[in-house]
Amino acid sequence: MHYTSHQGTYFAHRITLEGLGEDALAQSLSTARVDLNPHRVDVALFALSSPLSKGALLADEVGLGKTIEASLVIAQRRAERKRRILLIVPASLRKQWSQELFDKFSLPSSILEGRSYNEARRKGGATPFFQDGRIVITSYEFAAAKAEDVLRGQWDLVVFDEAHRLRNVYRRDGSKRAKALRDATRPFFKLLLTATPLQNSLLELYGLISVIEERFFSDEAACR
Repeated sequence: MHYTSHQGTYFAHRITLEGLGEDALAQSLSTARVDLNPHRVDVALFALSSPLSKGALLADEVGLGKTIEASLVIAQRRAERKRRILLIVPASLRKQWSQELFDKFSLPSSILEGRSYNEARRKGGATPFFQDGRIVITSYEFAAAKAEDVLRGQWDLVVFDEAHRLRNVYRRDGSKRAKALRDATRPFFKLLLTATPLQNSLLELYGLISVIEERFFSDEAACR
């Protein structure tokens, strides 16, 4: 089979995007408009090859670049044509995330909340969480309220920002919202971002890891 020069360029580009290890980030790094400190690249590589089969916890201190690290992973997943991506963030950070993804990585996104959800339904959209290749950004409150929609999303990646909101999920009297989000995202690969994975007890870290992989620590006794 013979390829034209344009076809050859296209396939070479696809091979670059689908590389392994450090090569897998080549395209995402080359197009990012941000200061990429080495530790940020290392963290993104770790997340892309996480020892947890269903995700990773990124717990850099405040200001060290968790947003950029997560954005690198998002950019790479999209480059691999894994474009069903959901960001669950505090309501006050939705616009900031959308702006940073576009400004620094040229990544398109849609903010989904009550008004846009209902408008999509009125236009005949059976699944408003499907945004035709755009990254979906929503709040903790809205994602929990629409947990069934989230579960049906077939996400390639789910990112929780300020994920310490989930750390008491293991408790019987833990947050109902956290439990709903854990259950709704159970089948999907997840990134949890937080500068405070624990404050008072190792069990809080156990709770966060259980959101990613429920039996990684077998049970609570392993962290007591």
